[in-house]
Amino acid sequence: MAPHKAPDASRRSDRSRRAIYDAALALVGENGYRRTTIEGIAARAGVGKQTIYRWWPSKAAVLMEAFLDLAARAAEQAAPEGGGETDSPGGGEYGIPDTGDLAADLKLVLRATVDELNDPLMEAPTRALTAEGIVDAKLGAEFIEKLLDPQLALYVTRLRAAQEAGHLRADADPRIALELLIAPLTHRWLLRTLPLTHAYADTIVDYALGGLTPRP
Repeated sequence: MAPHKAPDASRRSDRSRRAIYDAALALVGENGYRRTTIEGIAARAGVGKQTIYRWWPSKAAVLMEAFLDLAARAAEQAAPEGGGETDSPGGGEYGIPDTGDLAADLKLVLRATVDELNDPLMEAPTRALTAEGIVDAKLGAEFIEKLLDPQLALYVTRLRAAQEAGHLRADADPRIALELLIAPLTHRWLLRTLPLTHAYADTIVDYALGGLTPRP
């Protein structure tokens, strides 16, 4: 008779945590942040609400962790082979590549960003949390600190490397420079003014670098 094997609690916890992540993201995308509840997340995930309260102090904490996990997985999948490596919010490693061709590297990353923003799995919860972060200052600050700032730091690192290599004006502020790249994508995506495409991403890079490259 084969010996009895005790259930693996860690595997069971991982499955429950993943189910909670998926339920939280689905509900915030379907119903918005304010109408999403711990009870609803628990019911969708098939767990007791006490399980959620044991792991997270609030609905905001559940959703933030679920979104960070989703963003980290998306970044890992989008990271090109041979690209730079940087610690991600979710613990993986990804970064903006440095091939020596700044325009090509930025186009690669912005195209991946376009794909993420157009992905239905990412789009609905991103819109919901972005909207709520505008009216909820605490949630907005957490969103910036835990998700946005680490991603923007990758651009700063790559742009500073370009400055050191003489591919970018030495007096250019990397933070302002990255906003010239990111802001147009965000504007078009948030307001749905026009389609968000790879061609648009490429044009943004061309326009931005046209004003940032060293002057003769």
